[in-house]
Amino acid sequence: MTDLTAADVARRALPLIDLTNLDENCQDADIDALCARAVTDFGSVAAVCVWPRFVARAVSCLAGSGVKVATVVNFPEGGDKTLEVVAETRQAVADGADEIDLVMPYRAFVSGRRGFAEEQIRRVRAVCGDRLLKVILETGEIGDPLLIHAAAGVAIGAGADFIKTSTGKVPVNATLEAAEVMLTVIEETRRDHGRDVGFKPAGGIRTLEDAAGYLALADRIMGANWVSAASFRFGASGLLDAVLAGLDGAPAPSGEGY
Repeated sequence: MTDLTAADVARRALPLIDLTNLDENCQDADIDALCARAVTDFGSVAAVCVWPRFVARAVSCLAGSGVKVATVVNFPEGGDKTLEVVAETRQAVADGADEIDLVMPYRAFVSGRRGFAEEQIRRVRAVCGDRLLKVILETGEIGDPLLIHAAAGVAIGAGADFIKTSTGKVPVNATLEAAEVMLTVIEETRRDHGRDVGFKPAGGIRTLEDAAGYLALADRIMGANWVSAASFRFGASGLLDAVLAGLDGAPAPSGEGY
């Protein structure tokens, strides 16, 4: 871990978590439990992330809490049926989703169909309205850092508010190496175009050590004051347990930094 204490990292990470349940066998009771966990004695997570069929239920459960409801589209396959993806997004927005996590058609992109991938993102962006759009690159499947850099640029150019590493459904998900490439593109976008884009590592982030590594990387590339829920999220199902363990019995924060 960095020179921060476990409690320091936990305090910083808690409001950045998109608490996620995308299990195939998820039921209503699981969504109720997820939403109940989103508000803790130490504060709330940023959002819950659920399957589209559970959006309305999560919105009802979290009413008045300040916790956002995110959902996934074109998930996890990143397919090329754009009309279906647009319709899925439109329904999620109608059901009350605050945030849309779109898997870009990464296979099409890798095969050279860059324009197709860009157009799908643009069309989803158009039906999102003022909802936050996070575009999942599936970096573990893309592999090549140069292609990850290019995919990040396509997603941002097509209107992504955030770029996200992974679905959590493939063998290789979030890595610090992919995160460095993506954060570099975000910094270039800020420097060259004056546009702010957020970053979300997802998949396999379970410990405070994991969280500390990504936070330190973001601080190094983007600056110490950049990370907030408006610019950085952790997509995770298990990280909250580590955060709460790190906060349990810890002294109250000084009010500086976190």
